Amino acid sequence: MSAVLPDRHFLYVLRLADSNLVLAQRLGELIGHAPALEEDLGIANVALDLLGQARLLLAHAGVLEGRGRDEDMLAFLRAEHEFLNATLTEQPNGDFGDTIARQFLYDSWQIELYGQLAQSADPTLAAIAAKALKETRYHLRYSAGWLVRLGDGTGESHARAHAALERLWPHTVELCDPDDIDAAMFAAGIGADLATVRRGWDRRIDETLAEATLERPATPPWRWYGKRGEHGEYLGRLLAEMQVLQRSHPGASW
Repeated sequence: MSAVLPDRHFLYVLRLADSNLVLAQRLGELIGHAPALEEDLGIANVALDLLGQARLLLAHAGVLEGRGRDEDMLAFLRAEHEFLNATLTEQPNGDFGDTIARQFLYDSWQIELYGQLAQSADPTLAAIAAKALKETRYHLRYSAGWLVRLGDGTGESHARAHAALERLWPHTVELCDPDDIDAAMFAAGIGADLATVRRGWDRRIDETLAEATLERPATPPWRWYGKRGEHGEYLGRLLAEMQVLQRSHPGASW
């Protein structure tokens, strides 16, 4: 094993944790504001699942790092540039079409990713992925079902769903574009093969968009990756709200 592999192992798991944590926080902003009570409950359940996955991954990342940082310290005491979440997850909720499109794009990626990570040579990561895979199947049924209803619904809902996909599509590029950390983890049998993930993601995306009568947006050149700590204008405000209590009262417990 390479001398730098342990650090990459930590960063790989941290990326997964951060994406789930940030998206859970985004979805949590919608509780009490969804268009119907049933959707309020559905979104809340997805948020709780993602938060649970994030906690398990953050705890594992802390063990891998070996510096004594637990899940709370990693979640609440890191600065914006230290977060490695995919930029897709930090995008604003927007209208219901934006929320559903973002969730569908993420769920379609996660289900392929977790399918591979359930066979990881890291037994803890494999166990987390196997549990998360069951939850993600529900998430995808929920988001894909709603995307089809919006896309194949009224003219207004179709237009909003189409506009949401166009806005969010650039943020999908980094999901399946491997860097040195992804490559090292795949070579070690720990991480996923993103080329295989992409093929599965493409298939799911195309099948659902066809059913929703929505066109797949063109993929633009994109060099702005949250998994490298490169974020836009939204993450800082999200973290300020998420971290305010811990930073105002360090070490507080109740």
